[in-house]
Amino acid sequence: MIKLTLKDGSILEVEQGTPAIEAAAKISEGLAHAACVCKINDEVRDLRTELMEDCALEILTFDSEEGKRAFRHTASHILAQAVKRLYPSAKLAIGPAIDDGFYYDFDVEKPFTPEDLKALEDEMKKIVKENLPLERFELPADEAAAMMREKNEPYKVELIEEHAASGEPISFYRQGEFTELCAGPHLMRTGAVKAFRLQQATGAYWRGDSNRAMLQRVYGTAFPKKSEMEEHLAALEEAKKRDHNKLGRELEFFTTSEVIGQGLPILLPKGARVIQILQRFVEDEEQKRGWQLTKTPYMAKSDLYKISGHWDHYKDGMFVLGDEEKDSEVFALRPMTCPFQYQAYLNRARSYRDLPLRYNETSTLFRNEASGEMHGLIRVRQFTISEGHLMCTPEQLEQEFKNCLELAIFMLKTVGLYEDVSYRFSKWDPNDRDKYIGTPEQWDEAQDSMERILKHLEIPYKVGIGEAAFYGPKLDIQIKNVYGKEDTLITIQIDQMLAKNFDMEYTDRDGTKKNPYIIHRTSIGCYERTLALLIEKYAGALPLWLAPEQVRVLPIADRHHEVARQVGEQLKAAGLRAEVDDRSEKLGYKLREARVQKVPYMLVIGDKEAEDGTVAVRKRGSEESRTMTVEEYLAIALQEVRDKVLD
Repeated sequence: MIKLTLKDGSILEVEQGTPAIEAAAKISEGLAHAACVCKINDEVRDLRTELMEDCALEILTFDSEEGKRAFRHTASHILAQAVKRLYPSAKLAIGPAIDDGFYYDFDVEKPFTPEDLKALEDEMKKIVKENLPLERFELPADEAAAMMREKNEPYKVELIEEHAASGEPISFYRQGEFTELCAGPHLMRTGAVKAFRLQQATGAYWRGDSNRAMLQRVYGTAFPKKSEMEEHLAALEEAKKRDHNKLGRELEFFTTSEVIGQGLPILLPKGARVIQILQRFVEDEEQKRGWQLTKTPYMAKSDLYKISGHWDHYKDGMFVLGDEEKDSEVFALRPMTCPFQYQAYLNRARSYRDLPLRYNETSTLFRNEASGEMHGLIRVRQFTISEGHLMCTPEQLEQEFKNCLELAIFMLKTVGLYEDVSYRFSKWDPNDRDKYIGTPEQWDEAQDSMERILKHLEIPYKVGIGEAAFYGPKLDIQIKNVYGKEDTLITIQIDQMLAKNFDMEYTDRDGTKKNPYIIHRTSIGCYERTLALLIEKYAGALPLWLAPEQVRVLPIADRHHEVARQVGEQLKAAGLRAEVDDRSEKLGYKLREARVQKVPYMLVIGDKEAEDGTVAVRKRGSEESRTMTVEEYLAIALQEVRDKVLD
């Protein structure tokens, strides 16, 4: 007999070799029925796994993140099997689980149509009904590659050959006539996938490389119950209404142009105004907190990036100007500002009395993102960021890190995004040394410093292995868009390496020369991404202090135009962003249009208002109006702006 330590701390004894699913049944029949996969000593495994020794055992259902991923990964295999049944010549690429669903990439003769997706769904239903078992087996790399060549699956062969150097066997899953290269884990049978929907088919380059084959990527989602899926799809429909890529264009915050290029949005007057408001607010707030503004070039010679390490570790993500083989000088657009601001530090000799030294900049940056990654304002190739670099002594590090975090939290709370964020402690991957500079000892020191700080500040975080910058660990403040996809909004990084590369020194109290610690940070992150998230958060109805148009004056008839214009000028003189709609249209039409454009306040002027010197005030979202003088309205509106009230 062996002992299993369960999640609640209790002990279950079973015979050696008992499959995990049978152990689940001994714990609870209901739990076994709902089980997706299990954790054995914190490693996610199939439920068929035989328990051979004392261990910690946790049965994972669809309610867990690991359970969802295994469930949807199995759904992607069902999709791939359906494609091979209906399109035998299709070549299989990859098919992972993702947030809220799964996708699979196929090399097919022509793009899938909505009718094709319906036919694939029908075939998937047949596979689910067949309730096929998923059986895992392993082969040596050479045999695995030979099998995939025989099946004419070149993408699988490429993946196998990449893993062959490890010397480890290659794992597969078989369900009926279909065999798939896969590490797993998976559900036990296809019949468990009760509800699924194929949502769309798009183009995607193999391995995200525009020089490789264009594949068809089919997206889908899957749930144990139809009711859960319908609820999810309804939420997606609601999300589409808030999608900044749709709503932001409809409300004319931004647009794009094919002749300009992908990932290069054009901010229209509304979007440009909101970002201007945010930038002024951020720069003023940073100045209050001791940050000094710099303005640095948009490009530099490759020499600068070679010193910083970007040339060796980030060159593929940069826009390079010139040919290294032909040109004596090669330039590149900056992907970040740190090596530029270091030159400001190096402008003169520094002592410990100069530290902490805080440089901030509203920085326009350029990153050569893959074309498949572009999305509205969320992920772009040119963007502007509230960037800053802080040089300090080791003794100052924790307090300065705390100050940077407090600034970021203040910004997020002020714009109304804080309740939606989570934290990630992004560490290096010691198994992928080529991605990073520095020694393991330096990384251990930097990560230990950050871990102590985060624990002392009681910051709840999850760990992201391999997510660190190439020069140091970082705290990423993560946020999800309306579809649940998570992106980084703000980062705070500890850097103990680049100061030495740039010969950045300060004279300490004892007269010795030392390298400062550097904190890289943003205070509100990328302005374009922040604008996208604000549009989605408020469904375009931005709070008054951020709204590009704060108030619209609506005269009822032509005879009220002059009074309306005078009111408009009075509002503008007081500092409000006001417009007068003096078109020859009915009031109802003007009100509807103002509501559609999410204007926070509408001031109506008719005969009575013109005679009394008042306005009828309608607030966005309300059908009621209040009559007051312009001065009374200004007192309310300006206080709302000063307090940065969030609707």
